[in-house]
Amino acid sequence: MPKVDMDQETGTVAQWLKKEGDEVKQGEIILEIETDKVAIEVESPANGFLSGILVDEGQTVPIATTIAYILEPGEALPVAAKPTQPEEKPAAPNVQQTDWEVPVTPVARKMAASEGVDLSALKGTGPQGRVTKKDVQDALAAPEPFGNGEGKVYATPAAKRSAKELSVILKNIRGSGPDGRIQAADVAAAAARLADVAASTSAPTETPTPDIEVVPLRGMRRTIAERITASYQQAPHIGFTWRNDMTKFNEVRAQLNAQAEKAGSLRISATALIIKIVGYVLARHPWLNASFQGEEIHLYRDINIGMAVALKTGLIVPVVRNVCDKGVSEITAEVKDLSLRARGGELLPAEVRGGTFTISNLGPFGVEQFNAIINPPEAAILAIGATQNEAVAGEDDHVVIRPIMNMTLSADHRVVDGAVAAYFIADLKAAVEAPVLLLM
Repeated sequence: MPKVDMDQETGTVAQWLKKEGDEVKQGEIILEIETDKVAIEVESPANGFLSGILVDEGQTVPIATTIAYILEPGEALPVAAKPTQPEEKPAAPNVQQTDWEVPVTPVARKMAASEGVDLSALKGTGPQGRVTKKDVQDALAAPEPFGNGEGKVYATPAAKRSAKELSVILKNIRGSGPDGRIQAADVAAAAARLADVAASTSAPTETPTPDIEVVPLRGMRRTIAERITASYQQAPHIGFTWRNDMTKFNEVRAQLNAQAEKAGSLRISATALIIKIVGYVLARHPWLNASFQGEEIHLYRDINIGMAVALKTGLIVPVVRNVCDKGVSEITAEVKDLSLRARGGELLPAEVRGGTFTISNLGPFGVEQFNAIINPPEAAILAIGATQNEAVAGEDDHVVIRPIMNMTLSADHRVVDGAVAAYFIADLKAAVEAPVLLLM
């Protein structure tokens, strides 16, 4: 299992593109693996024949684990790679399975064997339903003949008990025991026959089985589950929500797009402009551009902002690096490229690591407000909702319509105190509502 990322510990075989015994050439793609971040195609390290596949599709193993061999013509598999034949176990002794399955005390078992009592029909009164000596004695004390006024019927105590429980008339049963004595098995067989007759003459009452699809928790989905669970359990989240008037933001974006159209370049996306603004504010609030590492807090000089991208199989966070050193046009192009390649499964491991702050934008889906879980080991994540036109109080308290966006900051309280977060929020709100501040 190759190591393709610095912090990779395991890998999952997503798909074998070659099968056992196939001839392969060096550099030819032979399988796909999934790490906790990306899917990678793995090339054959040599010419030969793929042999001794040890790891099946969907199986996760530590890095450097042998998953298969490339053999030269005539070369044999190492002994360690050959499947071992299971040892033949001696046949189990022929015993009455019922007696072995029933929890029973040794004295009760011996008494039941000598008196011919069927232990499977007894209800134990001991701990955890264990059959005791008294249970066997009570069964033996029951009257031997069972009758209904029309003659005597001989049956074992277990058969009598079963007949009462199953509402079976003993006189209608032909016993298979000595001298025609009715056994518990005879009662059970008679009850089964009656049930079959009843089922054939009544409407079906089967409860339909739910139609489900079982999806194994593996690869990216497993990693997301493990990392998010660990983050939510280990990092004490503190959340802050506020409203932003997006009027000036939209005006500035419209002006930028007018210039972009004249220059024939990409239109400026709202995400790219927000990333630029967040980078500007993070440079002034280093405790939000940080991480909690064991007994230390790391404050990062570089500002690398991850943007959560939804995939069919989960979530991935490609990183826009050195945001403060890039213009909004450059960030727009990078955001578009990373998003397309993320959805196409073409990101490199280096493009999804090294983030210092994350933005999750569900506004395009119509979500107005939500709380995001911190992407470990970062100290904070910003959740962005949809922009909605709302009636607000304008100048002189006149009601006006303004585009309002909710933002929610989730921060690791081990790193970020409430006041520190509040100062960051105040500056971020000011920059979003007046992007011209970025020129200062």
